[in-house]
Amino acid sequence: MNKVVELFGHATENTALDWSNLVSVQQCPYLNKRCYKVRKSDPGLSIGSCTVTYGNPPLPIIICPTRLIERSQIFMDCLHLLTLHQPGNELHIVPEVSIPGGSVDYVLVSVAQGKIKDFVGIELQTLDTTGTVWPERQCLIRELGLTPSDDAESSTKGYGMNWKMTAKTGEP
Repeated sequence: MNKVVELFGHATENTALDWSNLVSVQQCPYLNKRCYKVRKSDPGLSIGSCTVTYGNPPLPIIICPTRLIERSQIFMDCLHLLTLHQPGNELHIVPEVSIPGGSVDYVLVSVAQGKIKDFVGIELQTLDTTGTVWPERQCLIRELGLTPSDDAESSTKGYGMNWKMTAKTGEP
């Protein structure tokens, strides 16, 4: 069975958390602000689903690209791509850089003496879902002892992985 395993950046199996507060505040711990993924029918309500299970056997799959910036590890993993970077250079992470035809999620920049020495664009891509994760999210809310905002978990609609869309948007 598919289910939400991470909500607002926290493992849903962690019963010691103040879930009432986490769901109420709707905070993304990676952006340090409200989760930007909102319900189309209620923009005041953040979805907050970072990771879900899918497949047989069910395995965790990250569905929110913001989840990938935890501890800035992805930027450190890209450091070797800055071939002109030298120890002692400043490193800057610049989000949402506009370029002709769109934007780049992040640019990692190496700077020395106030001048750019090297940079690399970093585009984040996770799997996209088909259908809706909302019923499973609402079922989780009920399991956590909270009152869901609607009765969506009674819906027969579920979610799947949108492999085609992910492949299409991941192409260079």
